[in-house]
Amino acid sequence: MKKYFLALIISLSMLIIIFSGSCKTITSEELKASIKIIDVETKWVEKYYQPWPPKLILVPSLSFRVKNISDKPINYINFNANFRFLNNVENLGDNFLAAIQKEPILPGKISDVIFMKSNYGVEGKSLASFQNNPQWKIAIVKLFAQSKGSQYAFLGEWEVSRKIDFKESEPVGMGEKKKK
Repeated sequence: MKKYFLALIISLSMLIIIFSGSCKTITSEELKASIKIIDVETKWVEKYYQPWPPKLILVPSLSFRVKNISDKPINYINFNANFRFLNNVENLGDNFLAAIQKEPILPGKISDVIFMKSNYGVEGKSLASFQNNPQWKIAIVKLFAQSKGSQYAFLGEWEVSRKIDFKESEPVGMGEKKKK
């Protein structure tokens, strides 16, 4: 019985040593120095739409790709995007995404597009109510990354463009009138 217990303890100790080496914590500075954020695009996207009674909620979004600029494969990177209106201290919304997980990004390679959108936005009645709004507020997004127990690293801040990626559905029966 003692031999089995001793063997179990030795096996568990070896597993802890093996896994602790592969899950080494990196610093936020090392993380920031190993990646580059490229192909950044910001815009407003649909969160909710109903044609009648008219209601449209748009939220700010951020898409980007990650380039590995280190000499080692990188994986297990979590991103956090904080959206807010310019000159406001409180967040409009945020998004946490465990984006780069099992498949590492090899040195010099680029990730697929990573898309993040705010969980809160702005409500209006139609697309025109946003496009023609003289009180449009500028929104910004701050991006942070964290990996393998590191502290969050600040990666950048971007102004959210006024581009709106949304198309309203045509009113019922309007398609037939256009053909005449």
